[in-house]
Amino acid sequence: MVRFISNTIRTAALAAAVTIAIPLGLAGLGDSGLQLGTAWAQGQKGDSPGKGGPSKGTGKDAGTDADHGRSGEDKVLRGKRDSQKGPSAAEEDSDRRGPAYKGGRETGRPTGSGTKKGTAYADLWVILRDANGLPILTAQGYVQPLDVNGVPVPLNADGTPVDPTKVVEVELSRLNVGRSPKSVLDRQLADVVKTINSATAITIDTAGRIVVTIGTETKTIDSPLANLAIYKTLIEKGYIPGITTTINFGTLSFLKDGVLTKEDFTAAASFLGAASDKSGTILPDSVAYINQILRVSGSATFTYVDGKVYVRYPTELTYDRTVYNVMVEVLVKQTDGSYVKTPVNLITAVFGGVTFTSQPLTGFTAFTQAADDARAVILFIHDNPLPTN
Repeated sequence: MVRFISNTIRTAALAAAVTIAIPLGLAGLGDSGLQLGTAWAQGQKGDSPGKGGPSKGTGKDAGTDADHGRSGEDKVLRGKRDSQKGPSAAEEDSDRRGPAYKGGRETGRPTGSGTKKGTAYADLWVILRDANGLPILTAQGYVQPLDVNGVPVPLNADGTPVDPTKVVEVELSRLNVGRSPKSVLDRQLADVVKTINSATAITIDTAGRIVVTIGTETKTIDSPLANLAIYKTLIEKGYIPGITTTINFGTLSFLKDGVLTKEDFTAAASFLGAASDKSGTILPDSVAYINQILRVSGSATFTYVDGKVYVRYPTELTYDRTVYNVMVEVLVKQTDGSYVKTPVNLITAVFGGVTFTSQPLTGFTAFTQAADDARAVILFIHDNPLPTN
């Protein structure tokens, strides 16, 4: 999840609790625990997650161009910034948006993706889901799309919406890089492993991303592609294969213990948040969608009645956002263009004081909220950088 001023405190708090309240951005969603998530709209049978309806091509590899000419370590790391100057002119990796980012619309297909990612997918719509993120199907076996108010959209006999303008599309934006060939994420994960094995110290930043010390430099693994690769391997395996360094991992030992635990899911939420668009919203549907795009497998997955593979999130996974109830010092831009160090409370500054402690969320719901909260904190830190960055 998200980390704060004290990485030690933050990590300990994360290991203890991960609750999620899910602001879906759609009135009427999330209150009952039944109208959650995004699912594949009515698409082709087989690899696409719905039934009926036209399909579209897969997205382009959004990471290739940005990575061109950069070393493996440079691709995944972001170093400290000058705390007196505020954000640098060159945006960090997680802010770079090339022509491959199409707001979640599938517009092309990377070379080789046809044989590695399966058939084309249909549009993604917000649909009726239960508290575990599983689609609540109609009597005819179709997914039930919802409108902007969370009301089921009437369907035709073939499962298509009577009024297609009523459906709400899920915009994955940056997460569409998950459609790239498997080799793309494999290379990113190899770079992450190389970076960690070169480190003399490892911890996490305010938003839960991995921070390594190499020589005299402390750097954040900031690349969205790298964080997506870490997310996938933690959910599938419960650790990052290939780590050989003997440095002290402390509370981050789950990264190399080889066992899938609650801590892996807790951290994976932060990595998914780091892989997503900072200005977007991670919906339950977003999580289900990217898991299917990535073809997540492993002991935590199962096949549902719709024939699709889903991730089973631990019921003991909880989140109440108190991990952000800390003071941090950030640089706030002034009217004259300068930056002034200002102490703020993350829960107040980022979430308006809302904590979800009255009814902590669990399992899939907790994971989704934790991921979106991590995204929100990353956005806040980007707009109001920490002096140490």
